[in-house]
Amino acid sequence: MTAKEIRQAFLDFFASKGHIIVPSAPIIVKNDPTLMFTNAGMNQFKDVFLGEAPAKAPRVADTQRCLRVSGKHNDLEEVGIDTYHHTMFEMLGNWSFGDYFKKEAIAWSWELLTEVYKLDKSRLYVTYFEGDEKEGLEKDTETYDLWKQYVPEDRILPGNKKDNFWEMGETGPCGPCSEIHFDSRPDNERAEVSGASLVNADHDQVIEIWNNVFMQFNRLKDGSLQPLPNKHVDTGMGFERLVRVLQGKTSNYDSDVFQPMIQFIAEKSGKKYNSAAKPGDADWNDAVAMRVLADHIRAISFAIADGQLPASNKAGYVIRRILRRAVRYSYQTLDFKEPFFNELVPLLAEQFKGVFDELYAQKDFVQKVILEEEVSFLRTLSAGIRKFKEVTAGGDKIISGATAFELSDTYGFPIDLTELMAREICGSVDLEGFEQALQGQKLRSRAATAVSAGDWVVLRGGDNTNFVGYDEIQTDCDILKYRKVTAQGKEQYQIVLNRTPFYAEGGGQVGDTGMLTSEWYDEQKGPLSFEVTDTKKENGLIIHYANLMPYYTQDGPAEWTLPNPMPTRFMAYVDMGKRIMTNANHSATHLLHAALKETLGEHVNQKGSLVNPDQLRFDFSHFQKVTDDEIEVLERIVNEKVRAGIPLKEERNVYYGDAIASGVTALFGEKYGDFVRVITFDDKFSKELCGGTHVQNTAEIGFFKITGESAVAAGVRRIEAITSYHSVNYIQEEGRLVKNLKELLRNPADLAKSVENLIEDNNRMKKELEKAVLMKASGLKDDLAKTAEAINGINFIAQKVELPNADAIKNLAYNLKDIVPNLFLVLAANINGKPSITVMIDEALVKEKGLHAGNIVKELAKEVKGGGGGQPFFATAGGSDVSGIDNALAKAKSFL
Repeated sequence: MTAKEIRQAFLDFFASKGHIIVPSAPIIVKNDPTLMFTNAGMNQFKDVFLGEAPAKAPRVADTQRCLRVSGKHNDLEEVGIDTYHHTMFEMLGNWSFGDYFKKEAIAWSWELLTEVYKLDKSRLYVTYFEGDEKEGLEKDTETYDLWKQYVPEDRILPGNKKDNFWEMGETGPCGPCSEIHFDSRPDNERAEVSGASLVNADHDQVIEIWNNVFMQFNRLKDGSLQPLPNKHVDTGMGFERLVRVLQGKTSNYDSDVFQPMIQFIAEKSGKKYNSAAKPGDADWNDAVAMRVLADHIRAISFAIADGQLPASNKAGYVIRRILRRAVRYSYQTLDFKEPFFNELVPLLAEQFKGVFDELYAQKDFVQKVILEEEVSFLRTLSAGIRKFKEVTAGGDKIISGATAFELSDTYGFPIDLTELMAREICGSVDLEGFEQALQGQKLRSRAATAVSAGDWVVLRGGDNTNFVGYDEIQTDCDILKYRKVTAQGKEQYQIVLNRTPFYAEGGGQVGDTGMLTSEWYDEQKGPLSFEVTDTKKENGLIIHYANLMPYYTQDGPAEWTLPNPMPTRFMAYVDMGKRIMTNANHSATHLLHAALKETLGEHVNQKGSLVNPDQLRFDFSHFQKVTDDEIEVLERIVNEKVRAGIPLKEERNVYYGDAIASGVTALFGEKYGDFVRVITFDDKFSKELCGGTHVQNTAEIGFFKITGESAVAAGVRRIEAITSYHSVNYIQEEGRLVKNLKELLRNPADLAKSVENLIEDNNRMKKELEKAVLMKASGLKDDLAKTAEAINGINFIAQKVELPNADAIKNLAYNLKDIVPNLFLVLAANINGKPSITVMIDEALVKEKGLHAGNIVKELAKEVKGGGGGQPFFATAGGSDVSGIDNALAKAKSFL
């Protein structure tokens, strides 16, 4: 069977068992603060397991694209080294939400593997949870007894909590699980050593292919387990491992999932792929590199297609790190000196056509982004190599931990690359110092983002919040539950209401703010009130972030202690002013999107947005700068629609298929439900799927003004704009600026020409000043050369000079070097009240005497309370204390 046939057989099998086949969720997670990426098939159903959302159907199945490169589930360092770990992988899964449980899940697992896929039953081993006395969890005898119907008892193995109790994280849904393992070793090896002893022993030929998780508990913050409202089944079968087993391979990379890609890489590199290569073999590194490229292109391409561009922080940094790991193997091991990695995108897109069409639809865009990242990193890689050579030029062969960390953090050098380069010069790396620097950064990062949340205090039953914010901005409501959270030393409350007018952040629109005021009233303190500072959606649950408002006494504000019992009845008030401005900016974003397609072409697709009360920001796919003329056209089109006073056409609960058929614009990387909301401003102009809030008529936008256009990433441009009174204020400020300029220039007839003449005059005077400075420096050159003092074959000059800038001093230093042999030069100057020190050393002295200008200038800089550095032959420093210049010059002679 081909990989395509294997995948379809799984979906067809569970469809025959009454399961609804659902599409994969995006690989990028947007509404769960505990996850950056979808790392398991169950992620998109987490809110169902927690009882926070209803299930679409009691039985579902799918193939979900997953990514495991961060947090608890991190397989990155194993990828390419072994035969079965991957960054992005497909997880075939079937789920029961309060419907069937262990009996059916186990029976169907066995039926599919042995009757449909025809796997050898004697090679299959199964596990069950042995219990955990510390947790108070009993042995899963039910699972053991069920497996006895199909498998001999010597192949039903007990598993500990680590292997057979599945938990997604420190908190959340969990339960005992039963794994299915396959022994693919040759018969002679199986006869010598039982496969039972190799299960969960990291043997590359005895591997887990399926895991049946029986969701029964919710792990709370304090570590205790709380029974879930309903028992569920969550199964996951690694598609790549399954294909390997069914195709009789000993490595995932030898199956038709990866071989087309690997053979393409081998052909282009001129190297042969040897799947049997082992560490120490001549072709081992080549084999690892090809596997890394074939794997990593999947993770990166699907992340970009789902809306996550490579970046310098959070999820974007993880994607960039994976990409750079691949490029490093391409450059260092496979000898691709020009960008190559991006060429794998079309092949991958074709492979997944009909499975995950998001990539095929955006393959040109994805390839362009990866190409630009490759070009950028190859430049950085070259700069890092120069930095390495600079550090080691003085003969120092021990790379400090700080330098190794700088190479990693600034230049993207993996530590093993730094080690390799150090070995080439018979040197070494201070790995302990590197690890200390790395851990220090991690600790700082964790401290900056650490959030501690208590357990929920439930006041009323139910978890579903009815959002009424499309129609109301204030309403009465009940608090269902709340909890206290602490972030960066500040305490807040998270509150869940039964109904809310507060819009939860989503679709680029910020969350609403406002007030929650209790109907309960304390005669001395007044009503209990919370200031809502943000509203977010987490796993389908609308969370209000709120500060407990103080009450006031004669002595000033005082802090509440929450009453017991806590009142539940409140009035919710959205900040009307902020909502009105946000509405205007969101609707203007829709008009801008349509105008961009009309002006630049249908290739324009939204890649991100921000809508808040102050501005709108819109990121879109486009491969060149938007010109000034095009910006004027965009403003004209949008403002024409604003003046036209187009009424909002809002359609709720539209079947997704019908909405798409009507020509609505949908966004890649968004997870839509079966029923959607359609926002239209003129059926022939703007029609989008959107859950945000909007104006009732485009006239409410007032006026639209673009304030900025820039590049965000390869193939992605950004437009920033303002509306309503913000745009009016902007235009008035621009008018005042023009008026002031005219007055300063004595009201010229042609303002632009006058400014142009002023700039030309300024440039001319600058050149004349530079010429005068150069003439002065030239005169100084001969005078300074005469002051040279011969010391042990070195011509030593240390003088204070009066020059206006660092460039003039640098030119003077180089001019002196040309006429004074074996020069050791130190020049100091007071530039606008700041000390400047320059050290120039003849290259011959650097080699013969071991002198290093960069190290010397650092020591001299201490005299002026500053710092600096540079190359062995030339370096500069600055400081804050000009009174120390004479001491620095006197100290210079001590280095001879």
